[in-house]
Amino acid sequence: MKAVTTNFTIQQSPFSVAILDDKGRILNHSETFAEEIGMEEDLKGKDYYALVPEIPEKFKSIDQSYFQGAKTKTEVHRFVCKEKKIKWYKWKLSYWTTDANEYGGLILVHEDITEIHRNEELLNRAMDVARIGGWELDMINNTLYWSKVTKEIHEVPYDYIPDLEKAINFYKEGADRDNLTELLSEVIANGTSAQAEVRIITGKGREKWVHAKGEAEVIHGKCVRVYGTFQDIDSRKRMEEQNTSFSERLAIATKSAHIGIWEYNLVKNKLDWSDEMYLLYGIHKSDFEEVNEAWEACLHPEDKERVREEGLQLASQGATDFDTVFRINWPGGEIRNIRSKGYIERDEEGNALRMIGANWDITESINSEKRLKDLLSITTEQNDSLMNFAHIVSHNLRSHSSNLSMLTSFLNTEKDDRERERLVNMLLEASEALDETVGHLTEVVQLKTEAADKIKKLNLLDVLKAVQKNVSVMMEEEQVNPEIKVSPEIMIKAIPAYLDSIFLNLFTNSLKYKSPDRPLELKIEARVKGDRVLVTFQDNGQGIDMERHGSKIFGMYKTFHTHKDAKGIGLFITKNQIEAMNGKIEVESTVGEGTTFHLTFKKA
Repeated sequence: MKAVTTNFTIQQSPFSVAILDDKGRILNHSETFAEEIGMEEDLKGKDYYALVPEIPEKFKSIDQSYFQGAKTKTEVHRFVCKEKKIKWYKWKLSYWTTDANEYGGLILVHEDITEIHRNEELLNRAMDVARIGGWELDMINNTLYWSKVTKEIHEVPYDYIPDLEKAINFYKEGADRDNLTELLSEVIANGTSAQAEVRIITGKGREKWVHAKGEAEVIHGKCVRVYGTFQDIDSRKRMEEQNTSFSERLAIATKSAHIGIWEYNLVKNKLDWSDEMYLLYGIHKSDFEEVNEAWEACLHPEDKERVREEGLQLASQGATDFDTVFRINWPGGEIRNIRSKGYIERDEEGNALRMIGANWDITESINSEKRLKDLLSITTEQNDSLMNFAHIVSHNLRSHSSNLSMLTSFLNTEKDDRERERLVNMLLEASEALDETVGHLTEVVQLKTEAADKIKKLNLLDVLKAVQKNVSVMMEEEQVNPEIKVSPEIMIKAIPAYLDSIFLNLFTNSLKYKSPDRPLELKIEARVKGDRVLVTFQDNGQGIDMERHGSKIFGMYKTFHTHKDAKGIGLFITKNQIEAMNGKIEVESTVGEGTTFHLTFKKA
């Protein structure tokens, strides 16, 4: 019954299947196989290789060793059939064994993939011609695949193995890289698609425009793959830029009466102006014998030589564009700002013949830009003040809260009256410290247009002692006695709330990241150097791997240890606060030895 069922299954198979013995004789076959070779009778016992002459020659000598331990092998081969047509076949081969576990023969399944192969070949050729490559980012295994054309566009070897970080670094630093990174993040986060025209710097250092397109594959609400195309559009983009440039020049020449047109003959050293140029320069044409005289008379003395040299230098370098800004003196002493933009025309040998362009007044634009920058500066400062306030509230008050909570807990469980009295006093001191911090925060939130209004003359040692008192409970618990070598005469210029926050963060960080192998030691020193005060804050804690984390140590939300309270915000706040006071902070650290912070403040 088993043999009958097996025969029936093979014969009724929709695939072209043939089972051969070790001599190539057909033991069984599917009806589809007989139809494909144009025979309707039973083919059992016939020579398979004779019936299918297009089979690859090497198939005739296959034995068990060909499979190298695998159960199945796949081969794709091209051949020319009897009708002189090119065909492509995919062969799937496996073998069967006798009851003695010896090689018995082959089981062959073949499929005509000519149409599929032709379509793939045409698609690949089209993509080669269009310079379109493919890419795929596997989010599960964190691997990136580039097609051959994609590697060609990036000008890297065919054996180049990309990863996500390398791929992103190909994009031109600045707006292009930021734009691409943002789009990729959105695609991954939202499971959408996106595309952008951006510039890359190829493996050979050349800048090139590309069209990058990506689409997310989402399974069960999670992005598992991002794939897309990568097209070289550099030629088109350069042409578009050139066309845009010409269009802009044409528009300049046809604008309103406030635009002046000029032409400078480099061979004859002759300058011609439109009538509007004289209006633009605030002069009368009748007052001058020639245009060169008018131009020389109006141009600001400090800009005259620069503008002349810029034009001649561009002409000698083979450039086609002239674009500059200079000042002119109007009658009566008013200074106006002029934008001059032109095109350099050349002969067949590349020699500059003439420059044609336009001038327009940008004085109001410059003044408006300055007012906008001043307003933006004020707004930015106010926003920074509010942001710092929010960070200090969340960061500093958490430290005070922890201190109060710890003292309250000790007080609640302590039975000894003398120790309870000591804890009550410490609780009062902690409350006073909290009140002082809230007072400082009130000052910070008062928005002013000048940071200098908040800076005060502070005694450095007094501030350090006050902050040390705020964390005294934690210091006692860790049996730490800081060594503070700071002269009581050192005065610095600082914002009280910022200074408290800076030293509070350094103290708590040292306690938080102390070494489990030795008692914590803190050493704080200060010295005056010119108009600066240099402070070193040193501990013997766990230390930070600077080679790995040095570039991001002051980044927001960057953590370098596994402490449960690590938020990655403290050093970010500290750096911003010191810089807001015109100071500086740097760090040295060695894993297993400790960390030293170098702080610089302005001396009062």
